[in-house]
Amino acid sequence: MSSAGPGLAFEQPIYELEQELEALSEQESGNGQKAKVRDLKNRIADLTRDVYSNLSPWETVQVARHQNRPYTRDYLSLVFDEFVELHGDRKFGDDRAILTGFAKLDDQKVMVIGHQKGRTVKERTECYFGCAHPEGYRKAMQKMRLAAKFNLPVICFIDTPGAYPGIGAEERGQAWVIAENMYEMSRLETPIICIVIGEGGSGGALGIGVGDRVAMLEHSYYSVISPEGCAGILWKSAEHAPKAADALKFTSKYLPGLGVVDDIIPEPLGGAHRDHQQMAIQLKQYLLEHLKELQQESTEDLLAKRYEKFRAMGKFLEEDE
Repeated sequence: MSSAGPGLAFEQPIYELEQELEALSEQESGNGQKAKVRDLKNRIADLTRDVYSNLSPWETVQVARHQNRPYTRDYLSLVFDEFVELHGDRKFGDDRAILTGFAKLDDQKVMVIGHQKGRTVKERTECYFGCAHPEGYRKAMQKMRLAAKFNLPVICFIDTPGAYPGIGAEERGQAWVIAENMYEMSRLETPIICIVIGEGGSGGALGIGVGDRVAMLEHSYYSVISPEGCAGILWKSAEHAPKAADALKFTSKYLPGLGVVDDIIPEPLGGAHRDHQQMAIQLKQYLLEHLKELQQESTEDLLAKRYEKFRAMGKFLEEDE
């Protein structure tokens, strides 16, 4: 994608230069014209690099939520081949907020599971804006067990502000099924790679977030709660979300040091929403490299390392005696 579509507030200087470049490109070309175009392109690249290397946590959240950012279904067409979607949890229904299915990553058969937000208003309504119900997490676990049965690696794409908080979801055991998924994923006898591609909010993310490798895209976030939710609890108003974002330390700058994620996958200049194809190439390279590593491990070693990985997360502060 050559354009990111509707701009974010902090991107406005970039868009002004891009509009200037577009107007200049429509004029008759000449040696002087080509030099001006080249110079303007360099200025745009430098400005974009400067802006995106100094994003605040709240600005990172805005990028992670950008309406043109690639979603799970986009990656299914750009990274994988022969995707066959699998529906339903065999108990209640088919949750559109989570996609599951078989796919091929080059010659490797895999099971892909991921949150889906939808682009149009209709799609987003059907997908509950990526907020899954219990049946979505049951569907995910059912397909993971199927993958383990046939020795297929599992790839999870995380992109949700949180699990659906409605009464019906709670009545059907939302918290229980997320906890059950985390337990079952911790001992699933097949390699698991989890990648936060946009928002990684609360238990909704953890429901498909236990893996041998946990990575996040450069401008995504992974948090115990959304910034608006945190602001509502601490300051009784979502208007304090930027302050909450600063306090939560949930961006790629902080999480590797806490052991919450293993790797940061770089995004194209200006964010994944500006270049889906390049982002897909980066993501595919990461998956191929780490799947090869994980498949060389015995099942016993794989499970032991997965257990130790999650036991070692975080930092503990001790008061001086």
